[in-house]
Amino acid sequence: MVSRSYSNLLDLASGEFPSSSFTRMTRQIPRIMTVAGIISDIDDERSESVCSDISSSSVQHDRLIIVANQLPIKAQRKTDGSRGWTFSWDKNSLLLQLKDGLGDDEIDVIYVGCLKEDIHPNEQDEVSQTLLENFKCVPTFLPPELFTRFYHGFCKQHLWPLFHYMLPLSPDLGGRFNRSLWQAYVSVNKIFADKIMEVINPEDDYVWIHDYHLMVLPTFLRKRFNRVKLGFFLHSPFPSSEIYKTLPVREELLRALLNSDLIGFHTFDYARHFLSCCSRLLGISYESKRGYISLEYYGRTVTIKILPVGIHMNQLQSVLNLPETESKVCELMKQFQNQGKTMLLGVDDLDIFKGISLKLLAMEQLLIQHPEWQGKVVLVQIANPARGTGKDVKEVKTETYSTVKRINETFGRPGYEPVILIEEPLKFYERVAYYVAAECCLVTAVRDGMNLIPYEYVISRQGNERLDKVLGLDPSTPKKSMLVVSEFIGCSPSLSGAVRVNPWNIDAVADAMDYSLELSEPEKQMRHEKHYKYVSSHDVGYWAHSFFQDLERTCKDHVRRRCWGIGFGLSFRVVALDLSFRKLSMEHIVSAYKRTTTRAILLDYDGTLMPQSSIDKSPTSSTIEMLNTLCRDKNNMVFVVSAKSRTTLVEWFADCEKLGLAAEHGCFLRLKRDEEWETCVQVEECGWKQNARPVMTLYTETTDGSTIEDKETALVWSYEDADPDFGSCQAKELLDHLESVLANEPVTVKRGQSSVEVKPQGVSKGLVAKRLLTTMQERGMIPDFVLCIGDDRSDEDMFEVITSSVASGELFSQKAEVFACTVGNKPSKAKYYLDDTVEIARLMQGLASVSEQSDNVFVFA
Repeated sequence: MVSRSYSNLLDLASGEFPSSSFTRMTRQIPRIMTVAGIISDIDDERSESVCSDISSSSVQHDRLIIVANQLPIKAQRKTDGSRGWTFSWDKNSLLLQLKDGLGDDEIDVIYVGCLKEDIHPNEQDEVSQTLLENFKCVPTFLPPELFTRFYHGFCKQHLWPLFHYMLPLSPDLGGRFNRSLWQAYVSVNKIFADKIMEVINPEDDYVWIHDYHLMVLPTFLRKRFNRVKLGFFLHSPFPSSEIYKTLPVREELLRALLNSDLIGFHTFDYARHFLSCCSRLLGISYESKRGYISLEYYGRTVTIKILPVGIHMNQLQSVLNLPETESKVCELMKQFQNQGKTMLLGVDDLDIFKGISLKLLAMEQLLIQHPEWQGKVVLVQIANPARGTGKDVKEVKTETYSTVKRINETFGRPGYEPVILIEEPLKFYERVAYYVAAECCLVTAVRDGMNLIPYEYVISRQGNERLDKVLGLDPSTPKKSMLVVSEFIGCSPSLSGAVRVNPWNIDAVADAMDYSLELSEPEKQMRHEKHYKYVSSHDVGYWAHSFFQDLERTCKDHVRRRCWGIGFGLSFRVVALDLSFRKLSMEHIVSAYKRTTTRAILLDYDGTLMPQSSIDKSPTSSTIEMLNTLCRDKNNMVFVVSAKSRTTLVEWFADCEKLGLAAEHGCFLRLKRDEEWETCVQVEECGWKQNARPVMTLYTETTDGSTIEDKETALVWSYEDADPDFGSCQAKELLDHLESVLANEPVTVKRGQSSVEVKPQGVSKGLVAKRLLTTMQERGMIPDFVLCIGDDRSDEDMFEVITSSVASGELFSQKAEVFACTVGNKPSKAKYYLDDTVEIARLMQGLASVSEQSDNVFVFA
């Protein structure tokens, strides 16, 4: 029995409950015509949305709604004794900085998110109005108790540790899954959706959602507006499938993300992990087309974007020009360089994933192994407050303090402290001053989504003329910098000149510190120049512009598709079809079947009449009976077209006297049981098998779960039961290997569904379709009904023959009822689809019932 809490969650996720008391009343918008004759189905449930006044303008701009947990706003209660709040932009917010890449003249930006400060319910309406009018911000107000369970509970206690590779092995490590916290997470995402609905124009606006706090929000928006233009960017790591699979709500989150049009990640590793999860948990594979990685999800194309975020160049350069920065640099030069000391710098949050303690141990190891640096090298560690709370934060603080104390007591002397720990909050210009003065920056987090500290350091070290004077540098002298970065942070792949380290290997980090200090000046300059070119050209504006461009490209075909939603709760998804591609209606095909007199029926076997997942592939008694019923109808000519060998098909369909069979993709063909098999193409001797079989055997031995099927004219390597990622990788390699080995043989090597097949050239299922239609024509039976059903790439050849025959009118009348149908909603040359083998069976049983009720008793001769 479903628990009450879980059933409540389903009600919550479906959106069929009263809106939060914090959500303003909405008003209805009319249906919107998208293209001639097609009415948008965004309001099939009487869409409730508001087109805000801020959307109306004499000049039409694209509008982007940026959604994140926090607004880029600073709020402060008025200090002059009057009631109310004062607001200002938070210039350090990434959400504000990314506007530089969008262009104020081209795109209007609206922000939706929470404020850091608690606003009393009595003040919320006034605050909302002020922020909307003056800042184009729509605040989302959450009850304190709900916010605590959402943010400090599910986000920080479950998602954040898991996404940073921490398994919840005990209550102290990340905490065990708590369904009430999950319900709070879903509730908050629903409240965010309500806020977006107040201002969105669903046919025109773009929505860009940020980070793991709002991962189920795409489902709520897609449920309400099927064609919403929706992007999502994850700013944290995405864990490997082995880690992610431990999350009890793993499929709900994946399906919610797939309701986006564009999903962004900082690195290929994070994207690869996400794609692997989609493959292993949902059975969805990806492909790369013209440089873009995408997944087909119920007819929608979901694109994957891989691009690390950058820094705000103008802001950082303006801080470098401040007199306060110059003054602070002077102070640091006196404290370190003028005293003969070299500064190493670390800037990290004081949490368990930043690896501060490991960095301190590496510093200790450096001083032990290289006593010549004692008294000369100082590690300045700026420790920002942790964003979360809990036992782990206290443990990190305690360990950091004790390690710093031990190092300073062991290696310190009057006027020299090897480690300086700065805990008090620094202003941004002060931090920049430390960047300018540091000889090397150490970022050794054990796991971090991106981390922009190395980027900021590189730009700061480039400096300007005023800072060059303070540092005593000739302006014409090339700048230099050194970076020691962890392999496990998002910015690491883009910093090819950095010294990359495993932060867990303390000796290696200590060696990297020594290497950075000893490196020659020209080498440091070359590394700095390489980094500066990349960081300065890939700033936050570049990142935002690139993401929005891809979002526009991904969404441009929305209006050309028919969309409708299926599924309940967080399993909701949208089926999107081309206008000419539609689901095959039982009523439609039965009606056509009844009024026609000469019918050709071609059926694939695996994946069509029989599910691919079935262990026993032989046909059931009901399938045999259905086929016999269809074959007994004098108006029908029925064919089963399979990749199986003719021996297997003869055994399986021994009871089907009048059934036509095509074996090995149409290489062999038999019109009915008592006739001889025909060979459709000239088959050469299969001496090539002697070369192909050893190659396949090698890959079978090295790929657990793979098998070889030896047919009369073909060899098939199947990895259906192997690990999907490894099997796919091996299949690609095997394909290349076989093409090389068999280059001079009269065969083709083709990749199928979980298989690689070698078969004679010219063999295809299209030959079967053409042969059947030609035979019927020769016998004076011009078909006025053609049904062809298949599920994989090989069946596309049949669809192509039938489609071209319709256009040319060669093999049957142009007025014939033609149904080319694929299994599953996916790109195909067929014009119809059915969801699965269950629907195929229902359809064929329906046609068989019509034939059974017919008075016709003649046998096709």
